[in-house]
Amino acid sequence: MADSMKMRLGEMLVDEGIITPEQLQEAMQEQRSKGGRLEMILIDRGYVTQDVIMAFVGTQLGIPHVSLTEITIPKDVLESVPESIAVNHCLIPVFKKDNKVTVAMADPLNVFAIDDVKMMTGLDVEPAIASETDIKAMHLKYYGPNAGHKPIPSPSAGPAGAPKKAKAKSFEEAPPLDMDKLLQEEQNLEVVEEEEDQMDISSLEAAGEDAPVVRVVNFILTEAVRAGASDIHIEPYEKNYRCRYRIDGVLHEVKAPPRSMASAVSSRLKIMSSLDIAERRLPQDGRIKIKVLGKEIDLRVSVCPVQFGEKIVMRILDSSNLSLDIPKLGFEPGIQEKFEKAIREPYGLVLVTGPTGSGKSTTLYSALHAINDPDTNISTIEDPVEYNLPGINQVNAKAGIGLTFAAGLRSFLRQDPDVVMVGEIRDKETAEIAINAALTGHLVFSTLHTNDAPGAVTRMGNMGVEPFLITSTVHCVVAQRLLRRVCKDCKEPYTPEPEVLQEMGLDPNGERPTLYHGKGCKTCSDTGYKGRMAIHEVMILSDEFRKAVIQRKPASELKKVARESGMQTLRECGVQKVLKGMTTVEELFRVAHADED
Repeated sequence: MADSMKMRLGEMLVDEGIITPEQLQEAMQEQRSKGGRLEMILIDRGYVTQDVIMAFVGTQLGIPHVSLTEITIPKDVLESVPESIAVNHCLIPVFKKDNKVTVAMADPLNVFAIDDVKMMTGLDVEPAIASETDIKAMHLKYYGPNAGHKPIPSPSAGPAGAPKKAKAKSFEEAPPLDMDKLLQEEQNLEVVEEEEDQMDISSLEAAGEDAPVVRVVNFILTEAVRAGASDIHIEPYEKNYRCRYRIDGVLHEVKAPPRSMASAVSSRLKIMSSLDIAERRLPQDGRIKIKVLGKEIDLRVSVCPVQFGEKIVMRILDSSNLSLDIPKLGFEPGIQEKFEKAIREPYGLVLVTGPTGSGKSTTLYSALHAINDPDTNISTIEDPVEYNLPGINQVNAKAGIGLTFAAGLRSFLRQDPDVVMVGEIRDKETAEIAINAALTGHLVFSTLHTNDAPGAVTRMGNMGVEPFLITSTVHCVVAQRLLRRVCKDCKEPYTPEPEVLQEMGLDPNGERPTLYHGKGCKTCSDTGYKGRMAIHEVMILSDEFRKAVIQRKPASELKKVARESGMQTLRECGVQKVLKGMTTVEELFRVAHADED
């Protein structure tokens, strides 16, 4: 009930002779000492029945009373209001006609609940009154025992007999925003102000006047962190608005705000990122530092104008999930020793390759952490700095003011460094400076975007770097990918078919091993997968490989020579993970291409 109605309810019941003044005083005294709703205390004490209360309040307010035990709610009516809103606001839709829905509510004066239903459904709301007990009974009947608590699913896959391949839920099927929960989540999310990136307080205050937009944005950010997402994609289309989380490497659609809120959501995020809200024609990049559920989270925000508005992608950087121990990176036995030896060389170039989101930065950070000693001067230039590493000098590249990778690296060499990390070798200038640094006694770490380890050499050659310079400096290249792990709570064994073994590179006529897949459970949201791990391809340049590079052999020949020199490919590393029951065949085939013999 609204506060004013709650204050008058007891007096109205006394005036009508339904309860005595003494009973009202006893109930009010209990309410002051224990809390709770006055009408429920009167019912619990046996002074009045729930039906009498409902009928009386309905009459006083001019709101109809609905007896839920006597009606059956059609499916289309039930689905007209999101389940989470119905449960959290203690309401349920009972009738629907044209553009109006009748909603039975325990508290028909809850304007926040009515507004949430209007905003999420686009329908006019006509409140009716029903008992809280009856509404909860309807929730149990129609929604089940887990009403209002459906988890955000993560990507799905699996072999025959396992859950079907991951498929993004449709706009209608995706879990709805819990608008009532937004009020609570807003208290769990805090924007952290920094000295160099001060927030525009006046703009924030102006934007904060639109409370629904603030709550929606806070909810999107909080739920993404809670779900373990690495990225958030918010995309406007002509007639709808889409929100997707990347969970365990696969994009996954969740319920988005109404299309009408697209501009407001974009402005809110741009204000939080200290971007120009008036600029809607050019791409912009920003950063948000927030505190969610007690954890400090960095968000890298990219805003790009598209046909029907602005697409916003946010990379979530959660330092609490960062593990810098090399043994936890997932190297196969023997491969880890090669990598650790390479990163402890006094000079040379160590490269990590792979697509965006393959864990290259984590591998490089782990390497730096392993060799970070007081007697070692380590400097990095990154775009952007993803995680702060104590004891290491980290610089954010800012191409707009001339602070490029090449400029930063050139400056580092005048600061007596022992180890240098360059975020990425993107052009010939950066490659040449990195190679010169390695030639002059520095250990240099960097990344490249190539499909495999031998491809890094070919890529540098394409940039214009001479082969003799590559062979003189590069002594280790690591290619890596991320595979989803089989859920430990629902993994089950099965025997693969000979065709599958042959595709894995195993003998189809030999003994068939026992493999595993996840059948789906509550822990993994019925996907069969929970978490990710890395597979690696570590190439140490042998004399034979260096000769092939000098002879300008093609990429296929270089890979063949590397394998003959003892390099284990990504596919071979992934097969070992499958045989150990850590991941599935389908996941391996999705991520790692077959090796050409």
